[in-house]
Amino acid sequence: MNAKKTTQRQGFKTQEFIVYPAHGVGQIVAIEEQEVAGARLELFVINFVKDKMTLRVPTSKVASVGMRKLAETPMVKRALETLKGRARIKRTMWSRRAQEYEAKINSGDIVAIAEVVRDLYRSETQPEQSYSERQLYEAALDRLSREVSAVQRITETEAIKEIEAALAKGPRRGPKPETDEEAVVEEEAA
Repeated sequence: MNAKKTTQRQGFKTQEFIVYPAHGVGQIVAIEEQEVAGARLELFVINFVKDKMTLRVPTSKVASVGMRKLAETPMVKRALETLKGRARIKRTMWSRRAQEYEAKINSGDIVAIAEVVRDLYRSETQPEQSYSERQLYEAALDRLSREVSAVQRITETEAIKEIEAALAKGPRRGPKPETDEEAVVEEEAA
């Protein structure tokens, strides 16, 4: 009984990868008890290797903080399909949009994060992003790639390549074959 108590709680097991909304993908390395202010607390010890951070979350607070298991493969496919859609950029002030993007990134919802990546993505042919747009894009891409790599058991680099390939398939993003041929014809004529 004691061994089970320290390896599984609330449906989560030690060594399992999870998603913590504010930090992304982490791994439960232990379930331990600590005394805090005279009360005994059971805590998940979650390690975020990339951030070099360890987080302790009370097992009773899992639902309220939004901690969840990794997305299932169909949900990851749905997120990757979202990337192929047309960017939906509201015509509101940047500060308001930035807050909405930040909220989506910290929601822990893989499809919402994919929407942010899609909306803030810029191909080489599009105008340059502002610093704050770039920061939000990088944060969303990082969260998405970490979850995709954990679910599909591939490296983060491979996950980013897969995400960028999906983004390139979006409307008016990939290279248009007609324009490439026109450029070659113009070079030959010169």
